[in-house]
Amino acid sequence: MSNPHFYPIGTPGQAWGAAELAQWRARQVRQRSYADDVLTAVDLLRERFDVESYAEVVYGDERFALQAIRSRNWNSALPSVLVTGGVHGYETSGVLGALRFVDAHAESYAGRVNLLVVPCVSPWAYERIQRWNFDAIDPNRSFRTDSPAQESAALMRLVEPLRGQFAAHIDLHETTDTDGSEYLPAVAARDGKPFEPHGIPDGFYLVDDTANPQPAFQQAIIEAVERVTHIAPADAHGGIIGSPLVAHGVIHYAMKELSLCAGISGARYTTTTEVYPDSPQATPEQCIAAQVAVVCAAVEFVG
Repeated sequence: MSNPHFYPIGTPGQAWGAAELAQWRARQVRQRSYADDVLTAVDLLRERFDVESYAEVVYGDERFALQAIRSRNWNSALPSVLVTGGVHGYETSGVLGALRFVDAHAESYAGRVNLLVVPCVSPWAYERIQRWNFDAIDPNRSFRTDSPAQESAALMRLVEPLRGQFAAHIDLHETTDTDGSEYLPAVAARDGKPFEPHGIPDGFYLVDDTANPQPAFQQAIIEAVERVTHIAPADAHGGIIGSPLVAHGVIHYAMKELSLCAGISGARYTTTTEVYPDSPQATPEQCIAAQVAVVCAAVEFVG
C-alpha cells in the first residue's frame, strides 16, 4: 500500500516546478571537498598512470574537473575493463574503492588488461553527500542520448570511442538507509507521486543485466566479496529491493532500458555493486575493501 510520506518540499500529488527545485538546492550543504579527497588522490597517481580531465561540470559559479585514470601503454590487443565510481555522489565507498584499487592493485595487471577508471562521476553530489545532481536529476537514470545530466553525458562521451572494446564494466555503488529516509521520499515529492517504501537490505549484493545475464561472472565476484563482508539475504518476498533474487546476492535490472551507467560500455560482463555501509556488521573500511575485491575479481575473471 502507498504511504503518503510527507517530504518538506512540494505539494502532495504535484510535481516540482522551479520554486521547489530552488528550495531543494538551498537545502544542499557542502560537506566535503572533491578537490581534497579525489583530485589530490588522482594527482598522486600521475607518475604511474595516464590521467586526463575528460570534461568539466559547471553549476553556477562552481566548476568541477572530471578525471579519468588509464593504464599506461594501452594495448588494444588486450581486454579492457571500465571501472566507475561516484555516479551517485553520496556512495562513498565506490569513490574511495576505485581510487584504492588503482593505487594498490592496478599496476599488477599491466600487460594483462587495459584499465579505465573514473573514480567520481558526480563531484557536486559527492560534496553534498547527495544522490542527485544540481538539477535534482539522478545521473544513474540518465545515461541515454540527449542526457539531461552533465555528468552522465560527459562519461558517455569519454567511453564512446572505446565502446565494444571493453570486456567488463564494474559500476561501484552503495545502498544506504537514507535511500528510504531521504531519497525515495524526495523522488515521490519531486514527481508528485505517492511514496512507495521498501526495505533496505542488510549486506552486499550485485545487479546483473536482465538482457545479458552473466551468472558465472557475478558468482566469482560474490565469492570474492564474501571474504570481506556479508552478502544480503533475500527478504520475506524472496527478493532484494523489489526484484527477485536470481542467485546468492544477485538481482537483475534492465540496464539499457533504465539508462543505467553499467549499460554504456557494450561490455559482455557488467555489474553494479551495492555495498551496505549502514550495517552493524560492516565498517567503512570493509565497504571500501569490498569494492576493491569486486574490481580485482572482475579483472581476474576477464584477464
